Amino acid sequence: MTANPISNQSTNPSLNALPTFPKLLLASKSPRRHQLLRDAGFDFEYIDINADEDYPANLPPHEICEFLAQHKSLHHQQPIQEKILVTADTIVYINNQVLNKPANAQEAAEMLNALSNQTHTVYTGVCLRNDIHTHTFHDKTEVTFHPLTNAEIQHYIANFAPFDKAGSYGVQDWMGYVGVKGIQGCFYNVMGFPVAKFYRELAAFCQG
Repeated sequence: MTANPISNQSTNPSLNALPTFPKLLLASKSPRRHQLLRDAGFDFEYIDINADEDYPANLPPHEICEFLAQHKSLHHQQPIQEKILVTADTIVYINNQVLNKPANAQEAAEMLNALSNQTHTVYTGVCLRNDIHTHTFHDKTEVTFHPLTNAEIQHYIANFAPFDKAGSYGVQDWMGYVGVKGIQGCFYNVMGFPVAKFYRELAAFCQG
């Protein structure tokens, strides 16, 4: 007799129901993170946290983004109650350098010239916290750019003002369309939030 390939799916009740999550407190101004969480069906409210983005010297990049995510979380000192506080930080890393958000058009051009025809790594650290537990994790994605001309760089800066984006570009906008040659890893991590990994880490956090 041939076995039914899906017959084992019903033996574990947890496979038949989606996890349930409490309401999230999202401490991020990023409209891209808001969009991603909303589109993925998470119930959240935005809260404002003001924290500096300084970190200890000589940290490897995955520890930098985790440190900054947890650092932001610790600046929220009100009770979280039944909710879960979510903080995150995204960095672009190339040639042993961290590229943050550009302060002006000149910095944006310098960053895009550094990324042109190169592969860089995007790291996002995420911190989950309730009144009892804290859990921090990260995801990383390799991104390769085509060679960029000066005209392409200047057009992008003038028309898309990427001053709120680490590395001075958005993978979901014009630069992603014409400048990105390939991506290895989570696309949404490059947008600023690793949704699939977050979903699984949050499910485990809620269970534990």
